[in-house]
Amino acid sequence: MPAQRSIVICGGAFAGLALAVALRQGLGPDVGVIVADPALSQRPSRDPRATAIVAACRRLFETLGVWGQVAPTAQPITDMVVTDSKLEDATRPVFLTFAGNVEPGEPFAHMVENRYLIDALAARAEAEGVELRATAVSGFDARPDGVSITLADGTVIDASLLVAADGARSRLRERAGIATHGWDYDQSGIVVTVGHERAHNGRAEEHFLPAGPFAILPLTGNRSSLVWTETRKDAARITALTDEDFHAELEQRFGLHLGEIKALDKPRAFPLGYFVARSFIAERMALIGDAAHVIHPIAGQGLNLGLKDVAALAEVVVDAARLGMDLGQADVLERYQRWRRFDTMAMGVATNSLNFLFSNESTLLRTVRDIGLGLVDRTPPLKEMFIRQAAGLSGEVPRLLKGEAL
Repeated sequence: MPAQRSIVICGGAFAGLALAVALRQGLGPDVGVIVADPALSQRPSRDPRATAIVAACRRLFETLGVWGQVAPTAQPITDMVVTDSKLEDATRPVFLTFAGNVEPGEPFAHMVENRYLIDALAARAEAEGVELRATAVSGFDARPDGVSITLADGTVIDASLLVAADGARSRLRERAGIATHGWDYDQSGIVVTVGHERAHNGRAEEHFLPAGPFAILPLTGNRSSLVWTETRKDAARITALTDEDFHAELEQRFGLHLGEIKALDKPRAFPLGYFVARSFIAERMALIGDAAHVIHPIAGQGLNLGLKDVAALAEVVVDAARLGMDLGQADVLERYQRWRRFDTMAMGVATNSLNFLFSNESTLLRTVRDIGLGLVDRTPPLKEMFIRQAAGLSGEVPRLLKGEAL
């Protein structure tokens, strides 16, 4: 049986911290788990964004012992409406509605403010004995029998496995020589939190406009998180507006169905793109989260796709440990890659297709998509399938996403 060395995770955001906790719980105290990221020095987190956590990923957090700390600040999404219109249209007809739970008492998603989830994950990681290093990985040397990892503070760690969870511009992926394929969209996502006069009652809204989707996602209290897609040129113009002019643009899209509205923070724009790493693994290395893939936010699946990586990689590594295998050997990592690449590519195709279908001025495409949405709305089995797919509960689901401990 090989001597198991530490596992080093580069990246201390959702995916990296969740993986660290899952590995620590599954492997026990004999295998060291280290998370390295300079951002770990910024605690508590000040991330102003919010994220939709689907039912399967909520189960993962519950199994890891994190959800209990987050639940009081999480907003269940109880139903969702989808409209399709032009900005100047007087009304926005509803073509598709989703309501109900994936299981009794279990909504298909919750909205969670990023800072609460990051802080809960970091606290759980420390409680489990994960070593958090507020420094970067500056280099590594992979060998058939292990990987030597150098941190920016000069520490050298002899590990079995290095995990790249360092985001879309992953330096580790680049250093490993892993290319990506994909493209930039001529779109940016504007993110802002809005307060409103009336209660949203847990309803999420997705308004498809010619420039892209305008999503209103409920937060606790009379607040909502917006993910607002525009062309890059218009997004830059809108985020540079004065407060008064921005309010006018916001009100034109948001409407007054929830009463008077007000932006509660400064809107920020993020360029949108699609790419997938040509390989999710290299010698003694695995990629997870945005280091492996970035997709369009049109279906709200980006973070959840990364958490599926976490659940799959943790299961593969823990299973290997129980069989006495070297945790970073090639066939262990190949199992992870086989598990995750098809699902990732399928989700990428789906989001690209949705963006092409909905983000345009074509009257013909609008007619086609509205007929399609109406058919789905009137076909309960098809709607149920879409809900389970969106909740992350279709296909070969890793144990953590079923709520089962490793």
